[in-house]
Amino acid sequence: MDLLECRLDIDDLDSFVADLTAIGERDGATLQAFDARYVADRAHLERAVERADRATDRGENVAHDRAVEILLYAAGRRQIDRALEMGVDEGENRAVVLIDHAGPKNESNLDAARTAVTELEAFAGAEPTLDQQDEDVLQTFFDITDAERAATDASLAALVGERVALLDVGK
Repeated sequence: MDLLECRLDIDDLDSFVADLTAIGERDGATLQAFDARYVADRAHLERAVERADRATDRGENVAHDRAVEILLYAAGRRQIDRALEMGVDEGENRAVVLIDHAGPKNESNLDAARTAVTELEAFAGAEPTLDQQDEDVLQTFFDITDAERAATDASLAALVGERVALLDVGK
């Protein structure tokens, strides 16, 4: 899995999503763009990919599209409409674009997909976007209360990871 931390300036969201889909189909990759404010850390997205693939292998996936299934797990939600809040939107976005193998492992496919994303009109530049967490946004989106945080010494990222894991329990 590769993560491209960047700024995106999206004029037409449907066109941007179509571009990501076309890149993925051409390069044998799965691409999903996230609003960086909703991503706790790299492990958060790694867990989402693992759980989405496991659900698909077991025939328990909700979405037919792997990128959408990853989004559902990353959001810790089974409702696609609610999970889409975690995605990018039109305008300027601090983003994380997940690029992963959609088939047999072939690193050149990921490299080609990453390069293609950087060549999109919406790509406004690479920059660290996971270096700072917006704790209020994460707590609100993942329904993590102040009381829950006070009751544990676990990090906020660990609590978000727990939400990803709990999605399987809630099925």
